[in-house]
Amino acid sequence: MNILKGPEARRALQRQFSEIPVPESVLERNERLYGERLTPEQVVERILNDVKARGDAALYDWTERLDGYRPQALEVSAEELEAATVEPELLSALELAISRVRAFYRQQPAHGFLEHGPDGALGQLIRPLSRVGVYVPGGLAPLVSTLIHTAIPAQVAGVPEIIVTTPPGRNGDIHPAILVAARLIGVSRVFRLGGAQAIGALAYGTDSVPGVDKIAGPGNLFVVIAKRVVFGQVGIESLPGPTETLVLADDSADPRYVAADLLAQAEHLGAEPVLVSTSRELLVAVQAELNGQLEALPEPNRSWARDSVEARMKIVLADSLEEGLDLSNLYAPEHLCLLTRDPWALLGRVQRAGGVFVGESSMEALGDYLAGPSHVMPTGGTARFMSPVNVRDFQNIISVVGVNAAALGRIGPAAALLARTEGLEAHARAIESRLQQDGDDGTAAGTAPTLTS
Repeated sequence: MNILKGPEARRALQRQFSEIPVPESVLERNERLYGERLTPEQVVERILNDVKARGDAALYDWTERLDGYRPQALEVSAEELEAATVEPELLSALELAISRVRAFYRQQPAHGFLEHGPDGALGQLIRPLSRVGVYVPGGLAPLVSTLIHTAIPAQVAGVPEIIVTTPPGRNGDIHPAILVAARLIGVSRVFRLGGAQAIGALAYGTDSVPGVDKIAGPGNLFVVIAKRVVFGQVGIESLPGPTETLVLADDSADPRYVAADLLAQAEHLGAEPVLVSTSRELLVAVQAELNGQLEALPEPNRSWARDSVEARMKIVLADSLEEGLDLSNLYAPEHLCLLTRDPWALLGRVQRAGGVFVGESSMEALGDYLAGPSHVMPTGGTARFMSPVNVRDFQNIISVVGVNAAALGRIGPAAALLARTEGLEAHARAIESRLQQDGDDGTAAGTAPTLTS
């Protein structure tokens, strides 16, 4: 077990912002599918250009080629959506998750403001996006939680139309849990589409799939590249990469819980688990627990988790919890788990993280499903400047300026001077043309009405 300390630990946790390495297996698969050794970027470009040029026909062809099934219809019918069922226990779990996530986001301030004062009115209008696309991964497993954690914030934001795309199975079926969750949430349009072709359909629109204003949701390498390419044509909430969890623990932590929390994320492909502790004894005990808990996992979860632990896990011995938090803020993890004697005392020092999970009863795995906040969080160190999916991701903020003539008389000359400093003479003259008016009623901008924002 290689335990990092001091400058070596800082170097290991300092993010290196580089392209995601492409596994050899991906290049080999591309060669089998396309007859040449294409990079993922080249594959995505080919798919997106085809969707843009041929619309639905390209969607049918790429779904057949990549998913092994040619659907009769791209959209799930209303009858199919209504007929989907799951076991009563799962139905109750879905209902609980939906209610908790919705209750959480209803607490987020979502309104603008319009302040009237002596100078007129200034404010912000908040308006929901018109149509949003939610991508729900379904390759290895149906990620029904992703549907809940992206569609509900959009719905609470007031988005009137939410379009869901998710890869079909080999027989064209969509997992019933996804259909039931969509029905419970109130999403009525679900499409059998995955991969870059789904992103292309949402971005460009086809006869069957309406184009959207913004695309949200994680996916595989091809989905992430496609989202990056179409950004500008549409908005995107982020470019989610492999998941990561940093556990900060002291000598009071239970090694079983620490190991369990690390493995819960390690079982995702490409995950990076990080353990920072002030106790060398705990680090040794967690290593033993990891080995035992790994062996107890079923396949393929055991192999996925072992790969993450052996290839990417970082173990750090910190001199103090303060140093541990400094290292965490440097790393800016997607998930930060505080398993210490007094975790609440540390919360104020957290500066950069997608989500903080405070204490042993608040394991990150719970947050993946029904704690409340969305599990779509910034990865790869982007928590330095990005936030988890939230209501604001699905709204426009519109500035309102209603300055009156009296205020213009005071501030206009300074604005004209700034315009000329920037070499923008027409700007300056537009301002001065109002200053030269003889009106003295102080209401050149009109009387601002009271608006609902």
